[in-house]
Amino acid sequence: MGEMPAGGPRAGMEDPLWECSGVADQEFPPGLYVVATPLGNAADVTLRALWVLRNADCIAAEDTRTTAPLLARYGIGRPLLAAHRHNEAEAAQRVLARLAQGERVALVSDAGTPAISDPGALVVRAAADAGFRVIPIPGPSSMTAVLSVAGLHPGDVRFIGFPPAAVQARKRKWADLAAEPGAAVLFEAPHRMVQTAEELAAALDPQRGVVLARELTKKFETIVRTTVGNLPAELARAAPRGEYVLVIDAVGRGAPRPQEEIDAATMRWLQALAGALPASRAAAVAAAASGLPRDLLYRALCAGRGREEDPAADSVP
Repeated sequence: MGEMPAGGPRAGMEDPLWECSGVADQEFPPGLYVVATPLGNAADVTLRALWVLRNADCIAAEDTRTTAPLLARYGIGRPLLAAHRHNEAEAAQRVLARLAQGERVALVSDAGTPAISDPGALVVRAAADAGFRVIPIPGPSSMTAVLSVAGLHPGDVRFIGFPPAAVQARKRKWADLAAEPGAAVLFEAPHRMVQTAEELAAALDPQRGVVLARELTKKFETIVRTTVGNLPAELARAAPRGEYVLVIDAVGRGAPRPQEEIDAATMRWLQALAGALPASRAAAVAAAASGLPRDLLYRALCAGRGREEDPAADSVP
C-alpha cells in the first residue's frame, strides 16, 4: 500500500481527514485508477481521489495545463503524462509500460469522470485487455448531477453523449430518440446548442419535458426546466456559454387519447407489427407510415393489451 508523502503545504491540515475517513488504511494495489475530478467547484473533489492522486506514480491527464492547477491547490506534485484525444493510442502504450513495472497510474479528464464522452476509454480498454487492474474512483459527473435534479419518471434512461456533427447522422440520431419512449441524456457544445435545440423541437414531441443545464457547480450555474418545443426560445434568452447537458424526459404519461382517433385498418396493422416488434418500435413504424403521432399509437397499443401504460417496459436494452 502506498504511503502518504510528507511534503506539500496542506499535508498537515489533511492528516485528520485521512485518519477519520480511513482512506489511508485502504489497499492501494498497482493498476490504473480512473479518477473523477471536480466539474468546476474544487471543493467537490473526494478524499479518496486526493489520496490516489497524491500517491500515484504518475497521473495521465487529458490536459496537463488544466490538471496542474488542481493538483497545486492541494499540494500534490506527481509526474504528469498527457493523454488527450489526439495522442490517446500513444498515451495508452506509455501507461501500459508503467503498469507493467508495477506502478499505480491515475487517469483524469479536464473535469468530471474520465472516459464518458471524454478521452480515456482507449486507455482503460488497453489496460483491461492487457490484464491490468482498472479501479474506478467515483465522484463528480455532469450526467448524474443533472439526472439527480431532473425529477424524471421512473424507467430507462438512455445516454447519448455528444450527438454527431454530420447532418444525416444527426437526423438518424433524432429519429431513434423519437422512437424511444424512455428518457435520454445528451451533451452539446455551445457553438452547436442552438442548432440542436431547433432540430430536437422539430423531431420530438414538443410537449416532452427537458432539463437544460450549463456551467454546473460554477458561479453562473444554470438549470432550466422547459419543454422540447420551447428549447429554441430558452436559448434565445442568452448567448450559449459552456458545455450543455440536456435531460429529455420520457414520453408523457397522461391519459391516453381516445382509441377512436385511429382508424380500424391502422389499428389492425399496428397490432400485427406489435406481434413481431417491441411496442415502442411498432408504434414508431406505424407512425412513420400513417402520419399519426407515435405517442398516440403507443398508448392505444398498450390499452389494447389491457395493461397499465409503461413506455419504458418495451425499451430495447
